[in-house]
Amino acid sequence: MATARGRIISVPGGGFIWSGVAAAWALALLLLVLGHGELVSHHAVLRETELPSFSTLLLFLVAWQVMTGAMMLPSSLPMLQLFARASQGQAHPHRAMTAFVAAYFAVWTGFALVALAGDAGLHRLATAWPWLAERPWLIAGSVLLLAGAFQFSPLKERCLEMCRNPVQFLWRFYDRGVPAAWRLGVRHGLFCLGCCWALMLTMFAVGVGSLTWMAALTGVMLIEKTSRQGRRLVPLVGGALLLWGALILLHPDWLPAALSGS
Repeated sequence: MATARGRIISVPGGGFIWSGVAAAWALALLLLVLGHGELVSHHAVLRETELPSFSTLLLFLVAWQVMTGAMMLPSSLPMLQLFARASQGQAHPHRAMTAFVAAYFAVWTGFALVALAGDAGLHRLATAWPWLAERPWLIAGSVLLLAGAFQFSPLKERCLEMCRNPVQFLWRFYDRGVPAAWRLGVRHGLFCLGCCWALMLTMFAVGVGSLTWMAALTGVMLIEKTSRQGRRLVPLVGGALLLWGALILLHPDWLPAALSGS
């Protein structure tokens, strides 16, 4: 796991978490192979389908849990392992871990709902404004510019520092008990959200079914949060996203087909 200085070492207890990550990626691949990637994406929630809107929303949230498990848990493994070790001495360590993880997923689920609402607002705007509807690349390019610019923000760096130093984080905020574990999970989830919300927002341009984009973002976030090379990668990714977004705004041919439905 990652220490306070960003070095990656191994500690016991990560096998179960990595099994969950592997299962999430396997399920995401299965959905794609079976042709259900589009059904569980946010696009399916925002248009009429053969399923009621509540069912499509529920499917979207289930798919988002899979995405969170596949993409975010690898970079949170150091925190989860340290929390598991710190909680061994309390009365109900397994309940505490469940509360911690549930709170973490709840934070990211809240982000998904907010992002979905914003995406729905953009769809309504495009419907009411034909000029924008005819130029979907403007939205996709703007999302990439936003994500690129956020890579250079002080908020991103502050949240990354908290995520890169799980020992310091637990030293400041850890407390015993299940309610305290929930609060700690929410706090860690918010710092993680602060690191990665803009990168994850690009998933709303690509959709749940793009495993290539999921894998690329997972690798970026894992290195940014757990590797000594993370500080070098952050501005490189920011520059690449800014360049890509600018190229899309200048000419729609730079917009991949997977992004055209955003």
